[in-house]
Amino acid sequence: MQADGDAPAPAPAVHFWGEHPATEAEFYAAHGAEGEPSYFTTPDAGARRLFTRAWRPRAPERPRALVFMVHGYGNDVSWTFQSTAVFLARSGFACFAADLPGHGRSHGLRAFVPDLDAAVADLLAFFRAVRAREEHAGLPCFLFGESMGGAICLLIHLRTRPEEWAGAVLVAPMCRISDRIRPPWPLPEILTFVARFAPTAAIVPTADLIEKSVKVPAKRIVAARNPVRYNGRPRLGTVVELLRATDELGKRLGEVSIPFLVVHGSADEVTDPEVSRALYAAAASKDKTIKIYDGMLHSLLFGEPDENIERVRGDILAWLNERCTPPATPWHRDIPVE
Repeated sequence: MQADGDAPAPAPAVHFWGEHPATEAEFYAAHGAEGEPSYFTTPDAGARRLFTRAWRPRAPERPRALVFMVHGYGNDVSWTFQSTAVFLARSGFACFAADLPGHGRSHGLRAFVPDLDAAVADLLAFFRAVRAREEHAGLPCFLFGESMGGAICLLIHLRTRPEEWAGAVLVAPMCRISDRIRPPWPLPEILTFVARFAPTAAIVPTADLIEKSVKVPAKRIVAARNPVRYNGRPRLGTVVELLRATDELGKRLGEVSIPFLVVHGSADEVTDPEVSRALYAAAASKDKTIKIYDGMLHSLLFGEPDENIERVRGDILAWLNERCTPPATPWHRDIPVE
């Protein structure tokens, strides 16, 4: 029996799209993209390793912009998260993402994120290294985050110069824990106290996130087959840190000045669409857009029926396209939203 927190046992070669195409390269090519996995070692004394992925338009096309993507809690960049990145790549955007510390194939105890600021620093080091490449000179840079990744994108924005980013796409962001789902007093205080002594303990009760996030039953099965997804209970240290970070964000919504698109499902029970409305109302951004999709759940870009996914993708693509400068070379691709 696998002990809680151990690295997952080797799994047979499997992909979220099924057995065919047999390889990632073939899947990318079939969808008008190319890409590869890699590792990034942080440049500080800790030298931590992040598992990373890149997705680009097929050569020789030059990307219109760079999109730096951040996944949500318990997730990773190698399973269904790839579907959005491949869609954006075939639509002309170079996308880059890394498994967060404690997630996927990156370093750390699984699902243990005791310091989001350290995770932000690691991601920022990777993003800046990518942006500094000669072939990316002059390209606008966007942030893209899902759920907890949306919160991390806002933290990145608040910790960097505004001119570093052309904008951000926030998908059902966890930018504040709403009163509707926040643990009642005094539970947060109790968790904080106990976490001092057992921060890695996976004992916090929680609902089945796949069940609450994914609407289509067949897609729940696909999500559950992810060989590196964390399915255990949240760890005390992670929960306390998420409460701290989202409390900070909740107090600083008025400082958000980056252009942004926030999308949220009205029936989301994992993150609260009212908090996205609060972000939209409070943010100082002059360029801000919010779209609330009636009846949609948390997994807007995978777990919904295909027609709903097409709608959300189309809105995201239109928003990005409107904020990109023309590429240095002519753009010949005219691909419909699928």
